[in-house]
Amino acid sequence: MAELVHKRGKRRDDNGLGSAVDFLLANARLVLGVGGAAVLAIATLVVKRLIDRATSSPDEDDAKAEQKSIEESWQDLSLIKAVPKPPKKQSRADLSKSLLSPSATLPAQAAEPHGHPTSPETPQEESRTLLCLTFQEKLLSYYRNHVTIPETDVALGKQLAKDICIELQSFLQNKCPELPFGSMFLSGSLCDDLQVVAADHVCFMLPLVFETTLWSLIPGEDTIVQDPQFWMIRRTDLEYFPRGSSPWDRFIVGGYLSSNVLNEVLHKMLVASVNWPAIGSMLECLIRPVVASEELKLEVTHYETQLNITLCPVTEAGDKVLLAMPPKGLVGNLWRQSFYRSEVSKLKDLDAADSGARRCCLKILKGVCKNHPFLSKLTGSHLTHVLLHLSEAESDWAEEALAARFQHVLESLVGYLETGFLPCYFNSQINLFCELLEEEIDEMGYALYSAVSQPDLLLQECVDK
Repeated sequence: MAELVHKRGKRRDDNGLGSAVDFLLANARLVLGVGGAAVLAIATLVVKRLIDRATSSPDEDDAKAEQKSIEESWQDLSLIKAVPKPPKKQSRADLSKSLLSPSATLPAQAAEPHGHPTSPETPQEESRTLLCLTFQEKLLSYYRNHVTIPETDVALGKQLAKDICIELQSFLQNKCPELPFGSMFLSGSLCDDLQVVAADHVCFMLPLVFETTLWSLIPGEDTIVQDPQFWMIRRTDLEYFPRGSSPWDRFIVGGYLSSNVLNEVLHKMLVASVNWPAIGSMLECLIRPVVASEELKLEVTHYETQLNITLCPVTEAGDKVLLAMPPKGLVGNLWRQSFYRSEVSKLKDLDAADSGARRCCLKILKGVCKNHPFLSKLTGSHLTHVLLHLSEAESDWAEEALAARFQHVLESLVGYLETGFLPCYFNSQINLFCELLEEEIDEMGYALYSAVSQPDLLLQECVDK
């Protein structure tokens, strides 16, 4: 009975203490605010628990429950203390400073990790700046920083090529005086301000002078391959002018001038007959003929300059330019029709007529393809013909429309790769993709299809390469 009375008295005291705490907390909320009232409530609860522990001996379960309640109370208190204070209202000047200097709003630890101050232009800031550029600005930035070749490098490459060309011309005249070679000249993108990334390749055009009465050109449609791009040169009037009447008769195979035989003879001369160490010593460079190549190639090293030279025997008849570059296969009597001179001339005329940026767009495309692992098979000729076809449909080629035209070129390329047919601008019967493998076309098509939706990633891949 006494124990029951003691418990009732204790409960009454607890109720009284609870009422007092409630009254105190209610007034504290008004005076101290929510945060202060919470702190006071937890502190009061701790004191109450200590008083209860001093006046009674709870069992083991109650003790654990009280300890857990105290721990939760301190956790609540730490959470309340961790709430950050509202930031100070910034003035207009502070806001402008924040916009001009993004790092100004960062904590000191983030701005200077490990106590070391950061440089004014970090890679992160540069990357963030690039992300803010429009695609038009990215194209022009890529053109300036990764495509354009310094004029000094172009001039050095041209001069070195001219010097070697003169020496090779002199050798051929002394070695084969009976062969009527014309004057060799330089050709290619290095000479037409269309080379990109590096001044590293040029062509030596070696003209072959034929007797017009003894040789005739056979169009590609009338040859055994029935390809309009590859012509044949037939020896005529053998009954009146027997074999040996022309100095070029030594290269005849089956009644036709063989481009393969001519290339083999010239290849042997380049590899075994020309004294390249002496020429290289005179020109202060190292010249090496490429032995394993099917083409007539030279590799030149002049200090930091690397130059690749391709020797191209060529003959012209009217507006037809034929190169001794047959397709891979068993037929070695074919001569490839070249449209390079027409491509460059047409592109230049179009840009001059409307102050267009076709040549700039072409150089960006060439730079992208040269640095991309799957697009290197796309040549400057492929890209030029796509641009020429697109110029028939699009009239705005100003620099301001460069991004849109670049996107359209990618879309057009995807379409041509899907069909596997890129018609020549000057002869729609010629397929400029005819020498590409199906696997190569699939790889290029997939790479470009992925780039159509995000062309800026295509630029980034080439920059990161």
